Amino acid sequence: MKKPLSIIGRAEHVDFPQLLAVRVPAKIDTGADASSIWAHDVSKDEKGNLHVVFFGPGSDHYQEIVHIFKPSEYTITRVANSFGHREVRYKVKLKIKVRRRLINGTFTLSDRSTKLYPILLGRSLIKHKFLVDVTRGTPLVEEEKRRAVNLKEELIKLTEGDE
Repeated sequence: MKKPLSIIGRAEHVDFPQLLAVRVPAKIDTGADASSIWAHDVSKDEKGNLHVVFFGPGSDHYQEIVHIFKPSEYTITRVANSFGHREVRYKVKLKIKVRRRLINGTFTLSDRSTKLYPILLGRSLIKHKFLVDVTRGTPLVEEEKRRAVNLKEELIKLTEGDE
């Protein structure tokens, strides 16, 4: 028997047990197929092992711990953003806990240092498990408002320069 679908909001706090990261803000993006996690430092060694430091120095979740993935534990994929720009990324499997539900997820490694949410959960992770209600969840409302004000101020400065 299938588990019932849980309802999640447009943003949730999630846990990554193997990364020892709890209450990480995640944006739910039904327009994105793949999920993504902030990877600060990614490199390969001579044996082909992938070395990853998750999150970055500006993050509350940054731990300076190097996680090692063997060649059989990662793949390479090409992703396109909403503007059509394509880039090659590594993809790893991680356990993620969303609303008390522990699931296996696949995440592309991305520099999300300029993004408000260090985690993006896409369709492939949420389908058949969750329903999204945009009126629910735990969005970073104050930070979203602050970024919107900053963007508006930047746009005003740009348009003033055109006059």
